[in-house]
Amino acid sequence: MQRGGGADGARSGDAGVEDPFSGAGARTHVEGDFSREEVSLANRNSGIPLEALRYEVTPPGLHYLLSHFDIPDVDAANWRLAVGGCVGNEQSVSLADVMQMPARTLRVTLECAGNGRAGMSPRYPSMPWLSEAVSTAEWTGTSLRNLLERAAPTAWAKHVAFLGLDRGFDRGIEHHYGRSLDLEQAMSDDVLLAWAMNGAPLLPQHGFPCRLIVPGWYGMASVKWLARIDVLDRPFDGFQQAVGYHYRKHAGDPGVPVTTMRVRSLMVPPGIPDWYTRRRLVEAGPVTLRGRAWAGAGVAIERVEVGVDGRWSAAQLAPAGTHRFAWRGWSFDWLAEPGEHRLQCRAHTVDGQVQPMIPDWNTAGMGNNAVQTLHVNVR
Repeated sequence: MQRGGGADGARSGDAGVEDPFSGAGARTHVEGDFSREEVSLANRNSGIPLEALRYEVTPPGLHYLLSHFDIPDVDAANWRLAVGGCVGNEQSVSLADVMQMPARTLRVTLECAGNGRAGMSPRYPSMPWLSEAVSTAEWTGTSLRNLLERAAPTAWAKHVAFLGLDRGFDRGIEHHYGRSLDLEQAMSDDVLLAWAMNGAPLLPQHGFPCRLIVPGWYGMASVKWLARIDVLDRPFDGFQQAVGYHYRKHAGDPGVPVTTMRVRSLMVPPGIPDWYTRRRLVEAGPVTLRGRAWAGAGVAIERVEVGVDGRWSAAQLAPAGTHRFAWRGWSFDWLAEPGEHRLQCRAHTVDGQVQPMIPDWNTAGMGNNAVQTLHVNVR
């Protein structure tokens, strides 16, 4: 047992119970068309339309969405958030209690760790993201440390686990969705217990009534529909922490945990699309290309390059501003000449990170930050 624990273990929920979905755990890499299950996941989980990159702050209805299990039915009036484990003062707080704590608002870019995995072949069957699983919102809440300090972690506390109300099976294991941070990370002023998105109460699909926001990390860390926080004296062994979300190069590889976002940029597709293929038609003449660039851990974007048929030029960066965890806009003036053209964008950070030209694939297709390529026809 985890000392002062209570968090779901990697096999929580299946002890002594026959797994009704034993066959569902045997997903293997596939090639060819997307399966019915992948299409079903894509219908449940939506990406941002790339033309919505024009917004500095993504409207809530356009913000990308990934839910592992069902959206819980939560009565905010009766909702409670429990804090236990390695603490001196266990807590059980209401939404009103949380909202009375000192509030702050952060503009944060969130990206799914699986963004871009659909381009992998053979691919691991999962949510078939192309490149649209990223958005930016202004999250209002209180620093998690305000609640943790009330709970008074003990001297032997090392990690903090976060459990949501959403529950289901993944690869044959029943569990509540849960993730963790080490105690130092959890005590950062920037980690929020958020109750509002873009100035309004959280939508049901975005974690109503209260969720975690971990700026700079891939979205899996920002647990929605929070129900319980457990302070632990050893690493959390919940499924989504110990088994899921690792960079693995082959079967049996213990892997490296997925944490902060890798540097990336995307371009608003220029011109107009074909309805079915989404291929682009651009009129000849001056065209301003626009997009966004971001990186994890609050690392700043230093420059963005735009490639036209393999020739790279510097883009114009928007002012840096004060939102260190949010994407940065860029623009590039292109004189479009008739014919077919290949457009690309590539971001660089102040600490030397650069987007690769080709993906560095792992078994689950996570963390793909390879350069975006758009093929356009100019008339």
